[in-house]
Amino acid sequence: MTGQTSENREEYKISVIVPVYNAKRYLAQSVESILGQTYRNIELLLVDDESSDGSGEICDRYAAQDPRVRVIHQKNGGCTTASLAGLHAASGEYCMFVDSDDYIEADTLREMSGQLIGRRGEIVCCNHILEKTRETVAAICFAEPGVYEGEKLQTRIKDQFLGREQRILPVSRCMKLYERSVFEGNETYCDAAIYVGEDFNLVYPALLDCTRLVVMEGALFYHYRFVENSMVHGYNADILDSVERARALWIRVSEGKGIRDNAEAIDREYCLMLLLVMKNELRNPDKDYLRRAEEVFTRSDIRERIIRTPLVLKNKANILLYFGMRHPNKVILRILRVIMKQYDRAGRKGKAR
Repeated sequence: MTGQTSENREEYKISVIVPVYNAKRYLAQSVESILGQTYRNIELLLVDDESSDGSGEICDRYAAQDPRVRVIHQKNGGCTTASLAGLHAASGEYCMFVDSDDYIEADTLREMSGQLIGRRGEIVCCNHILEKTRETVAAICFAEPGVYEGEKLQTRIKDQFLGREQRILPVSRCMKLYERSVFEGNETYCDAAIYVGEDFNLVYPALLDCTRLVVMEGALFYHYRFVENSMVHGYNADILDSVERARALWIRVSEGKGIRDNAEAIDREYCLMLLLVMKNELRNPDKDYLRRAEEVFTRSDIRERIIRTPLVLKNKANILLYFGMRHPNKVILRILRVIMKQYDRAGRKGKAR
């Protein structure tokens, strides 16, 4: 995999976009890892999504210290709207997203930009390290390292992106260097109300518009900090709505891009997302959690999709949740709830992802 020569390794300007919301604890490490890149032809766009913990002021201080930093203050709208605001303001030919509680290795942009050939629509993917409470875990793309173009890109990446338990590529908008045209016009598909799988908003249409994809070998450049919060072990009554919105997004994007043969993949992806819904319902603190879970998984349209869409699963937890989805009776749901409580207790001790 060869890209730029040593003489032009900083030919391209790269815009690094960081959505910021109440990230005071980790923001400095994130920003400094970007400003400390050995690749210097960059701009850093910090999009403050109406933080209330002083993160916005920290952003402003960095902008006062380094001319490569620009700050956008916006009304709170979520990560997707913050990412779009950064894209609209970006001036680089290429862009990368970094979450405000994550950080990157010093040579990340130099090494990733070295895979570029200047083609419209190209994307370069690196791997990442999952920073857990008590351990770090290397997370490697399931796709084989190499360059994907033409039919190879279509059959091995685009056609395989939805509906797999083991994702061919991470859905995350991070860990990728994008030629910016892959986002042009695709903001029309975005639904800012999606918060489970929200990165589908940007990544799915961008991937379908990709003309050249590079999956780097090794390249453990991105450090994803797994922060325990209420989303991990809490209950959210609106999660099903977010999953339904995500499904509508996949359909909308597919129709807009003229893809007419991925209905089965969309159904599989939807059912995989329902595993999260089942897990969420089993964490419902209300006494009527059984009634709520039964209502969700016996709803006629949901039930019909689950029955007609068999899933091939390897993860033991997913296998149990899937069994509960297909057999949502009170006995099985009670057993699964006990298992989920044990899982959550382990997670609070720093043993779970």
